[in-house]
Amino acid sequence: MKTLKDFVVFDRLTVHQLVVEPKRVKATYTLRMPEGAEVSTELIYSYDQVFFDKKSYKDVNLASMMAAQVAINYGLFCKEIVFDGIYEGADTRFIRTMMENTSREILTNKLLVDNPFIKEGYKEIIVEKQSKYTAAAIQFVNTGYQHMKAEVFSSVPDYGHFAILSSGGKDSLLTYGIVKELGVAHPVFVNESGRHWFTALNAYRDLKEKDPNTVKPWCNADRLFNWMLKKMPFIKENFQNMRADIYPIRLWTVAVFLFGVLPVVRKRGIGNVLIGNEYDTTDTAITQGIKHYNGLYDQSKYFDQALTRYYKEKNWEIYQYSMLRSLSELLIMKVLVKRYPELQQHQVSCHAAHEHEHRMYPCGKCEKCRRIIGMLVALEEDPKRCGYTDTQIENGLQQLAQKSVKQIGSDAAHLYHLLVEKGAIEKNNFTKKIAKAYPRIMKLRFDSERSRPEEMPLAVRDKVIALFAAYAEGIAVKENKQWIEVPALTTVSKI
Repeated sequence: MKTLKDFVVFDRLTVHQLVVEPKRVKATYTLRMPEGAEVSTELIYSYDQVFFDKKSYKDVNLASMMAAQVAINYGLFCKEIVFDGIYEGADTRFIRTMMENTSREILTNKLLVDNPFIKEGYKEIIVEKQSKYTAAAIQFVNTGYQHMKAEVFSSVPDYGHFAILSSGGKDSLLTYGIVKELGVAHPVFVNESGRHWFTALNAYRDLKEKDPNTVKPWCNADRLFNWMLKKMPFIKENFQNMRADIYPIRLWTVAVFLFGVLPVVRKRGIGNVLIGNEYDTTDTAITQGIKHYNGLYDQSKYFDQALTRYYKEKNWEIYQYSMLRSLSELLIMKVLVKRYPELQQHQVSCHAAHEHEHRMYPCGKCEKCRRIIGMLVALEEDPKRCGYTDTQIENGLQQLAQKSVKQIGSDAAHLYHLLVEKGAIEKNNFTKKIAKAYPRIMKLRFDSERSRPEEMPLAVRDKVIALFAAYAEGIAVKENKQWIEVPALTTVSKI
């Protein structure tokens, strides 16, 4: 039986030797092991345009925050974490708060659950409810930029411009389509060093060709994450060869990409940062008496609100939010494929994608592929548009008739209801158990916990909701734990 102390496997993690260049930010990650040995690797962000001035206090400050994000995942595993750079009060508060939250999330969603990447000897763990879960003592130092004088940042960004954290997924594609109708889009594709970039490549190539605001930063965070895993004695040595739909340890991931977007936002004076997240990514749960965000914090509305508060503390006056909070995954797919088919054809929601004749194609075998095939068929659309073959579609539907998809119960039930009703999958003992109509899945849903209209800026709110209402099957508001349908023409202010 293990305790949390058994997972404190590093004496110190130091993020230091920050280098700021016009098109690149680089920092060294150094681990001091319990026996005293030190090993190092680098974290790099690079751009194809100039976004930094190494003589600028505010640029070095932002670069310091970019360099820090990966380390936020390791508060449970280090005795000490040192951040060396320019960090203001808002920065240190943000890092401390997010590291503690991430420590709790990793504990409840990686260590206290059945995690296939954890060695058997570490799977039995005793943890009592605590006021603090981060083991690391956090220090902030400045050994390289003491000569720089602090600056007070003050500017008013352009709220008609929107930076979109982009990928080849349906959420960011739909967000881009909406923004093109409402204002000026700046799609930012953060190119990971790993295979995840394959999912974004089709969409990136298309937007790069037709939208001059498209940007592609490159980041090697994926290599750094794997480097850290190799040093952890409780992670199976063959973790890179294991196929699973989860990361072994990390849960502070979106912010690593998000902070790669911020140089573009700051340089171009953009007022909105958009991340495509749906209704079901804001969730809470309790594990062994510990309340947490179900491993979805960096996709939740609470993450967006925390970042918006951080931007305000920094006097950046930027808003971060998702336009899709009131939509289910199936409704997102419906709006995308019906309104923006020219964008949906570039969707690759598969982490095992492969290249063929200069285009990326989904594997057609994984759970995500089954889900995408099922949703498109349920919507009476052709999965071949985004790269699936007839054989893959047939096999995907056959597999859906035997095993479920990774959606919450009501979403999966309604998807199966539609597929069975259309005769797309057979009605057998399995599908009869899971298939059930939940009409609210195809409605716009507003409630105080997950999606409130006022969480979108007033300048876009009515337009976005009106656009969605044209494809939704009504609008529903949650009152006293019950969904109540409201007239489609109800103004947002009355919801």
